[in-house]
Amino acid sequence: MLTFQALCEENSSELREGYRNSPYRISDYSYGIKKMWSDLLHPEFTFDSGCLLVLCTLSGRPVFDYPLPVAEEYDLSSALLHMAEYCRENFLPFQIDNIPEEERGTLLSLFPSCELSYRRIWSDYLYRTADLAAMEGKAYAGQRNHIRKFQKSYPGAVFRRFDGEDEEKIRFFFRRFSSEFLKGVRGAKSELSRAENMISQVGSPNFFCGGYVLDGEILSFCLSERCGDMLIDHIEKALPEFEGIYPATVQAFLKEFGEGIPFFNREDDSADRGLRMSKLQYHPLSVVHKYTAHIRNELWHIERLPELSSERLTYDALRPEDIPAYNRLCLDDERNRYWGYDYRIDCENPGEEYFYNDQRHDFSTRSSLTLAIRLEGVFIGEVLLYNFDFRGGAEIGIRLLREYGGFGYAREALRTVISYGLYTVGLDEIRAKCYKENTASYNLLSAVMRRRGEDGDYEYFFSTF
Repeated sequence: MLTFQALCEENSSELREGYRNSPYRISDYSYGIKKMWSDLLHPEFTFDSGCLLVLCTLSGRPVFDYPLPVAEEYDLSSALLHMAEYCRENFLPFQIDNIPEEERGTLLSLFPSCELSYRRIWSDYLYRTADLAAMEGKAYAGQRNHIRKFQKSYPGAVFRRFDGEDEEKIRFFFRRFSSEFLKGVRGAKSELSRAENMISQVGSPNFFCGGYVLDGEILSFCLSERCGDMLIDHIEKALPEFEGIYPATVQAFLKEFGEGIPFFNREDDSADRGLRMSKLQYHPLSVVHKYTAHIRNELWHIERLPELSSERLTYDALRPEDIPAYNRLCLDDERNRYWGYDYRIDCENPGEEYFYNDQRHDFSTRSSLTLAIRLEGVFIGEVLLYNFDFRGGAEIGIRLLREYGGFGYAREALRTVISYGLYTVGLDEIRAKCYKENTASYNLLSAVMRRRGEDGDYEYFFSTF
C-alpha cells in the first residue's frame, strides 16, 4: 500500500524536482502552491508507477492530485488504481482534484462511477509568454498606454531582480501594501500573509523574483516558478497609486525571466470580479479548467438497506434487538478464526453496541452493506458486500451462528445476495476468498461461485452476470 511523507524542509527538494518537468499547465502542480498554502493543504507525497502522487487534507477531507509523470517510463492507470486501493484499505472517500482536461477519459475508463465537475472560480489563466512580453497589436493598446504613462510619470523607476539582500525592503513593501490597499478586502489579508511567508524563497534558484524600484523603494513584487514549459506567477503585487505599474511589471518580468519559456500561468481569480476582468483583458490563450472527480462505488446509489427473501430465509437491516445474538456471532473466536479480520485491531474491549454501530457506520459511508440473515424472523447470521474497488467489483462474506451451520443456509444466502449485488446494486463482479485450510468455506464457495485460482494463503472465487 502507498506510504506518504508530509512535506517539510528536509524533503522539499524531492517535491520540487517532481514538479520541475510537469506536463500539466495547471498552477497546482508546483512546489510554490504546496509551500505557500501548506497550512491549508497539509500536503503529503510519494512516488509510485513512475509518478508523483500528492495527497492533501482539506478540512479533514483527503483529496489527491492527479498522478504526475516524473520518470521516462510511467503508468498513470497503475498509479490511479493504487490510489483507489489506498482509499479502500483506509476506508476513505476517493476524490481527485486539479485533473487536466485531457485526462478525463483515462479516469472515466478506469472508474465507471466517476463524477466529474469543475468550478470556474478556480480555473487558471494561461498566456503566451511572448505576447505579454511584447504586448503588440490592437489587443494590447490599452496596456501599452498604461505602461507609457507609468514610464513617463516615473522615469527613475527601474525593473530589477531581487535576491536575499532585498528581504527587508520586500517586507516593508508588503506592510505598506497591506495597510494602504487591503483594508476591508475579505480574505486578502490571509492570502497576503501566505505570500509574505514566501519571501524566504527570494534568491533561491527555484524561483524567479523581481519588481520595479524607485529611489530605493520597491513598488512591485513578482515571484514565479518554472514547471515544464510554463512560468507560474505565484505572487504579483504592486502599489496601485503608481498608475500603469501592473502591466509594466508583467511585461518587464517576462522580458527579464521569460525567454525560452512558452507559457505564462497567472493562476485563478478566486471569484474576484476585478481580478477576473483584469486577467481577461490580458487576452489569455486559454482559461484552464481544473476538474474534480468524486469516485464512488455502487453503494452510493442504494438509499436504504433492502429487504430480500429466499426459499427459507429473509434478509434485512440489523435491529437493536439483534445486538445480543450479533455480539455472540462477532465474539466467537473459534467460529471466526477464518473470518480474516480481528476486531481487537481497532477495539480491545468493545462495548455492547460496538459491532452494531460499526456496521451502521459502514453503510452510512457506503463502504459496506451488511444484512441480517433470518430464519422465521430470528437472527442467525450476517452476509455482507464490502471491499468495493471503485471499478464495479466487491467482495462478499458470510458467517452464521454455530448452531445454524450444516443446514445449507449459507449457500442459500450467498446465492440470494450475489444476485442482489449483480442485478440491483449493479456490480460487474463479486469476489470471495477463503484460507486454503478452510475446507468448509472452500466447499461452500465452490458450490455457489467459480474458482479463479490460488496463492500461498487463499483460494479465490468470483461471480459475474
